[in-house]
Amino acid sequence: MNEQTGPASETETEVAVQLAEIEVDPPRVGIIMGSKSDMDVMDGAASVLREAGVRHEVRVMSAHREPELVAEYCRNARIRGVRVIVAGAGLSAALPGVAAAHTDLPVIGVPLSSRLSAMGGLDAILSVLQMPPGVPVAGVGLDNAKNAGHLALRILRS
Repeated sequence: MNEQTGPASETETEVAVQLAEIEVDPPRVGIIMGSKSDMDVMDGAASVLREAGVRHEVRVMSAHREPELVAEYCRNARIRGVRVIVAGAGLSAALPGVAAAHTDLPVIGVPLSSRLSAMGGLDAILSVLQMPPGVPVAGVGLDNAKNAGHLALRILRS
């Protein structure tokens, strides 16, 4: 019953039902990638998390074209319930490092190959692994997003 108008209106009842249906369990892992073309490889991490029943979210954001979006996503990840970020990127592979610069959450970098990669993806591997002191990024093998999913699970379970 609404104090001002008497019995609850039909609209208020509908809203209450819709609110009750909203899932409040936040994603525990954020999977980000620099381009939509990375989706097929990065789905490897998502599939590992799905099989384990771990909620996750997948976003496309470029460290070079949308640096403010990446920074905002990473700064707010913990508040939204995310506990690990998996970041996939190719070529200069800046996304994992930029993510790590804007959060204290564990960041797992997935170096991705592409037709433009130098020496079969070595450029991406080095970009993920060669981080400056104080900006740690864990790294998995080239195009090995499944291992990133498995590592995220181990971090969550530790």
